[in-house]
Amino acid sequence: MEVVQMNVITVPEERRGEFEERFAKRAGMLAMMPGFEAFELLRPTAGQDGEPRYVVYTRWESKEAFEGWLNSPAFQRSHKAQSEKGPVGSASELWGFEVIESEYKRRKRGKGGEGGKRRKRGKGGEGGEPG
Repeated sequence: MEVVQMNVITVPEERRGEFEERFAKRAGMLAMMPGFEAFELLRPTAGQDGEPRYVVYTRWESKEAFEGWLNSPAFQRSHKAQSEKGPVGSASELWGFEVIESEYKRRKRGKGGEGGKRRKRGKGGEGGEPG
């Protein structure tokens, strides 16, 4: 079953640039990993209560694929700056989810129209028909 892992990281205002730069320097490392599907770094918007929190969103074909990333040399390399210079964030929480339904807007291709793609998943990761 597909999974989403979100690392919610509190980053002090004065260190936000450094935080974003660290992610920019390791772009492409996840794409090499078996089972990797998507990555997004989400910057907090104005109006949040408390200290701003970034969200590191990753999507994997299975929990095992995500665990493979955590135990890989690529993970160690991507977090090298943290071990050498210390973490930029002041707090972090890891949130994990199983994907049970998805909907994406299709991108235009040639003269084709737009439409949505929706998939509901049953127990055990069985794919349903797109709606």
